Amino acid sequence: QVQLVESGGGLVQAGGSLGLSCAASGNIFRVNAMGWYRQAPGKQRELVATIPTGGSTNYADSVKGRFTISRDNAKNTVSLQMNSLKPEDTAVYYCNADARTYASSWYSNYWGQGTQVTVSS
Repeated sequence: QVQLVESGGGLVQAGGSLGLSCAASGNIFRVNAMGWYRQAPGKQRELVATIPTGGSTNYADSVKGRFTISRDNAKNTVSLQMNSLKPEDTAVYYCNADARTYASSWYSNYWGQGTQVTVSS
């Protein structure tokens, strides 16, 4: 099994910045794509940003130019730097990863427990 543990989040005023981090742990053979999703109250979970092991990143239009996703492949971590935050960014943010363990021959998709980000106006 793979566990994703998020850190960061909290309360920030509009225009401020916040950083999220997520560490994957367990009997990991390899981690492929990692990413961040978010879910606001009463809304569906949506993609924020994804990053493969190599290649270009992908962002939701609503966060382009404000959020930056990065990863450390050696540590199996992914981070999300959020700048110029807006009240509409308020949501629970979830870490996501496709990973394979030594006990498995295939990749499975994993989710973190979520961390709250609240942006006040």
